[in-house]
Amino acid sequence: MAKTVKTIGVLTSGGDAPGMNAAIRAVVRTAINRGLKVKGIMRGYAGLLQEEIIDMHTKSVSEIINRGGTILYTARCMEFMTPEGQRKGAEICRKHGIDGIVVIGGDGSYRGAGKLSALGINTIGVPGTIDLDIACTDYTIGFDTAVNTAMEAIDKVRDTSTSHERCSIIEVMGRHAGYIALWCGIANGAEDILLPEKYDGNEQALINHIIESRKIGKRHHIVINAEGIGHSTSMARRIEAATGIETRATILGYMQRGGGPTCKDRVYASIMGAKAVELLANGASNRVIAYKNGDYTDFDIQEALAMQKSLPEDQYQISKLLTR
Repeated sequence: MAKTVKTIGVLTSGGDAPGMNAAIRAVVRTAINRGLKVKGIMRGYAGLLQEEIIDMHTKSVSEIINRGGTILYTARCMEFMTPEGQRKGAEICRKHGIDGIVVIGGDGSYRGAGKLSALGINTIGVPGTIDLDIACTDYTIGFDTAVNTAMEAIDKVRDTSTSHERCSIIEVMGRHAGYIALWCGIANGAEDILLPEKYDGNEQALINHIIESRKIGKRHHIVINAEGIGHSTSMARRIEAATGIETRATILGYMQRGGGPTCKDRVYASIMGAKAVELLANGASNRVIAYKNGDYTDFDIQEALAMQKSLPEDQYQISKLLTR
């Protein structure tokens, strides 16, 4: 028999992402409209273990859909990675009457959600990460905003790079996943794109391309470098020494996590938050909301975590074609 859920908790975990507030808003208002109580858990799993738990009402989420970041704050929690921490978390949920939780975050957050589910707390994950690196879904909350923020910044760097006839190494986020770099490389018309999944470390090939581009009349050279490769400043020094072309590094950093979410991030996050509540209200647990092939769906958490995601080869090949 499906477990009856009367009180839903909601938390955000891991890196913040624009659109998380839209998802929180949808969880709270959908739950209240279904006659359920909602409790906000501050600072992710760390806040759960510290019992930083607040009652949430319709008014609690007024005027937040346009705000970046997360009103519930977020943190990483080593204690919750232990069986003792997980059991403590489940006990605290029961103490506060929370019988279902919506966890908004990435793969690490899902692992914690799966542990809570195994301990009797119905749990649903919602994909919140700017890296677009969750294998079960074609969309993650925050990616659209982050990639647009980076694109606009790179356009500005290109302007000054052209004025000074420079080479610019522009580092975007993506420690293990090159989606932001790939999309910006195509959208910004970069001359080179360095992706963690593809870069072979052949810096000489990069240098040769910069030299050849200058020979055919290019007055600037934009290199999009993913965070997972990094070392943009030292790379810029080496390229300048090898080519004689003034080269500068720009690291966009955490600005990519900030700012008001795009329309897409607001709408998709809202729908995902609402669907997470619907699953809990129907007694589901250990599921992850996903957007796949144009439809909203859900997967078993363990199944989702076992999936592997790679860059679309056709997009990568197109990006290489367009940089030449």
